[in-house]
Amino acid sequence: MRIIPRSFLGRTILMVLIPLILALLIVANAFFGNHWKRVHATLARTLAGEVTTMVHFMDQNNPDAVKTLAKDIGINVSIHDKLNRPNDNDNESLEAGPLAHELHTRLKQPTNIYIDRGKRLLFIDIPTKDNKIATFATSMHRIYSTSTEVFLIWVLAAILIVSALVTPFIVLHTRSIRRIAKAANKFGRGMDVPGFQPSGSLEIREAASAMITMKERLNRYNKTRTDMLNAVGHDLKTPLTRMRLAVETDSVSKNDLLHDIDRMSEMVNGYLAFARGETPEIEQAVELPAMLTRIARDAAPDKDIVLQFPNEPAQFYARPSSLTSAFTNIIENAARFCKKTLKITEIDSTDSVTVIIEDDGIGIPDDKKDKAMQPFVRLDESRSDSTGGTGLGLSIAKTAIENHGGQIFLENSDLGGLKVRVVLPL
Repeated sequence: MRIIPRSFLGRTILMVLIPLILALLIVANAFFGNHWKRVHATLARTLAGEVTTMVHFMDQNNPDAVKTLAKDIGINVSIHDKLNRPNDNDNESLEAGPLAHELHTRLKQPTNIYIDRGKRLLFIDIPTKDNKIATFATSMHRIYSTSTEVFLIWVLAAILIVSALVTPFIVLHTRSIRRIAKAANKFGRGMDVPGFQPSGSLEIREAASAMITMKERLNRYNKTRTDMLNAVGHDLKTPLTRMRLAVETDSVSKNDLLHDIDRMSEMVNGYLAFARGETPEIEQAVELPAMLTRIARDAAPDKDIVLQFPNEPAQFYARPSSLTSAFTNIIENAARFCKKTLKITEIDSTDSVTVIIEDDGIGIPDDKKDKAMQPFVRLDESRSDSTGGTGLGLSIAKTAIENHGGQIFLENSDLGGLKVRVVLPL
């Protein structure tokens, strides 16, 4: 038998109700152990004192005093020669026990107490000196406080009220979690969930937003891989066909074959570099000026390189190989198409590092900037067999930058060419 429920709803309700019930039980125990006993002991002493006083007046043959006192304190006194009472009295009951003890201590004679719980009446039978029985009848509230029942009712009411207030909120949280689970199940099967929006508490909304972001990344990842396979088939098909035709017609030229082989090697290396773009790597402390300077000098040894770095550059944690690959692709692209000047600027702020790479080349038209960062796209103005490239440089850089939580923007440079602005969070 399972004691702990499996559902989040059942466990949360138990988590709320069990501490509440335990706290109320502790309070109830303290109440009954202290307050309840003190109250009933005081009531028993008061009534016992009044009855004892009237018994003493009876022993002194002063019926007028007994009658006056009984009227004032609300007790009905009657004298009987014989009573038909049950064999078992209520002297040991929870309600009459303290009173029986007080009367026995004060009167030193047998006393029988009977309780009519239906009518909430109390009867006290005490033998008199002339062998008769004096009966003192009064209300039960003289020895028993109804606050006990009221307290127990409020304990149960508190549990019910808290349950009624907490359950709807728990149900809403559970519903949000269940929606995320269903959406994740559909996302895992490659399906979309129209209208799915983060809802619930802040933590649940953050989890839903993270899952939506993950879904978008997976869609982008799958589309990129599909595009890569299509590009591999398309780009390698042309040189392979040309090489086969040249061999079959015996019109092959060594230089032509080497050119096709080099072109195919460049394509394959580009595809492999792109496929490795999301390979896990350990983060390390990185300072950008040294990295950017080395890449720029290697990529553009015959260009004028302008470097503008802070006196104390920011240091942050990143994946060095991935970040180096990203900036290498950006700077080599700028060096390939710049005319004379290549400019690199780093701007640090309290929460980010901005790297700006500019050239004085032909740039990229505004209507083609978004397309330029898509994988396997070669712009006619800047990509051809003569200039080389597989259309993966900026795409590889974009993937690496986004994996670091950053952003990359293509803008127009004051130098006349392209400005690539990279923003990385600290």
